[in-house]
This record gives sequence, C-alpha cells and structure tokens, in this order.
Amino acid sequence: MKRLVSLLASAMIFSAHAAAPMSTTTDSGVYRMQLGDFQVSALSDGTVTLPIDKLLTDIAPAVLDSALQHDNLKPMMEISINAYLVNTGGKLVLIDTGAGDSFKPPVVARAGRLQERLRNAGYTPEQVDAVLLTHIHGDHSGGLSLNGKALFPNAQVYVDQRDAAFWLDQRNRATAAGQQHGFDEAQAMLGPYVKAGRLKTFDGATEIVPGVRARPAYGHTPGHSLYEVESHGQKLLLIGDLLHAASVQLPHPDVTIKFDVDSSQARVQRRLALADAAREGYWIGAAHISYPGLGHIQADGKDSYRWVPANYSGW
Repeated sequence: MKRLVSLLASAMIFSAHAAAPMSTTTDSGVYRMQLGDFQVSALSDGTVTLPIDKLLTDIAPAVLDSALQHDNLKPMMEISINAYLVNTGGKLVLIDTGAGDSFKPPVVARAGRLQERLRNAGYTPEQVDAVLLTHIHGDHSGGLSLNGKALFPNAQVYVDQRDAAFWLDQRNRATAAGQQHGFDEAQAMLGPYVKAGRLKTFDGATEIVPGVRARPAYGHTPGHSLYEVESHGQKLLLIGDLLHAASVQLPHPDVTIKFDVDSSQARVQRRLALADAAREGYWIGAAHISYPGLGHIQADGKDSYRWVPANYSGW
C-alpha cells in the first residue's frame, strides 16, 4: 500500500511539472564589455532566417555543404542581427540600428527589437548622441525611423558619403539588381534626418567622435564602412557586413553573397580585414555572427580563419 501511495505521489508530481506552460520570455538582449575607459554593449535586434545556400556565391555546393555541416548548420540558417552601443563617457554612440520593420513576408524574422534592447541596457533613444551606419541596408538602418518619425530624435546620423549618394538617388535603381527595394527603404529611414539637417556624411577614414573612427571597406555597398573603437590601447573593430555566414566565409574568404553591390571589391576587403585582425589580435564585433558577435579572428591555415568567441562574462 505504501509503495502504491508513493508511486501515485510521484506521478502527480511528474504531471504537475509536465503541465507547466512553455516559457515565452526572452533574455535582455544586452551583453557588456569594458574596452579601456569605454563601455561597449552588444544589442541583439533579433534574427532573420535565410536560405544561405541560395545567397552565397563563388562556392561549390559540396564545399558549402561541408562548411555548414562542420558547424551543425542547415542551409536555412538563422542569422543574428547585432548592433553596438559605445559609451565613451562623453558621447553615447550607436553603431547600426537593426532591421526595424524592414523584413516582410515571406522572410522569417524575429527582428526589430533594438528599441527594447536599448532600454534594457539602461538608456533611452533620446540619450543617443550619434548613430553610425556601417551602410544603408535595411537590417542596419531599418531601425532609424518609424512611420516618418525619427526614432533617435537628438542624434546626428553618420554614413559615408558614397553610400548616401548611392541609396538616396533613385536614378541608381537600375544598377542594383535585386536590391531596388533598398532605395525606398533608404528614403523612409533617412528622410526624417535629412529633413532635420541631422544626416552627416564623411569621406573615408574619419574620426567621428574621440576614440571612434570610420575605416573604409567599400564593396558590399559603395560606402560600406567599418568602425574602429579604441581606448587606452584596447581596440574593437566593428565589421558590418564583411561576414554574413562566418562558418563558410572564414574558412573560405573568397565566398561572396548576392547582397554585395560589388562582390569583387567586397571579397578584397574581407581578405584584407581578416588578415589584419588575425595578425593584430584586436577585438571584433560582427553584425551577423551569433549574438553577441564579439570575439577574435585567428588564422587557421593558409587563407583560412576561425572565430574565437569572447569568453562569457557576467559583468
């Protein structure tokens, strides 16, 4: 009898646990690191799921399959969208703004969370002094505005003059096969800042605020830029869209993607940047490496590299 009671009690306990609903809460989407005197917060805008096997170019199918399988990935790949917030002590600087509502069906996306993550980090949009765009693609600039209203009302927005000239001129539509939608998105996102006189363009290598400097890496878009963040000898390079699928493009840097406006130039810039990062050993912040996208690039044979993610810190 005692044994029967015990079994019934165990069954009741098991049933109670099994009936608990699935959790729908998410983490804060904020990961912090200290860089000299600067505080850097990686902000997760979410993810987008794309058929990476249909988008990557200049790679044999067997090589692509092998690279994906090596990291237990499927061709329909969920890709992180990361932005980075830098508090220099004097300025609050946001590098890229996530996708906003730029992804439309049938694209599967869990993105557009930047505003929420900014607040989770302890800031409001009104506190952002400068927004720096690596380039004007929707998943990097889509969080600038909503319904014609600037979401960072006090910020100056900075982008290389080549990107602004290209994407804000409708006459260039014909030269961007498959990316025509980008011109309408650019106008919608940047228009409120243009109207308010708060879109600032720069020419190549330029210090935007003390300790944050643009570094040209043209190709993915005409004005695609990286941003060097440096304090007390510690350096972080934010690489924008030099990498979309690290599991493939690190061991095979010549692999390009259909989103490139000039794939040949993008390939050259990726090779140069990866070699420099591996040689110098500074921090990397990557928009599309699994959140938080912070780590180092290491050489892994001739013309091949690997990603070493940051060791977790609960700081």
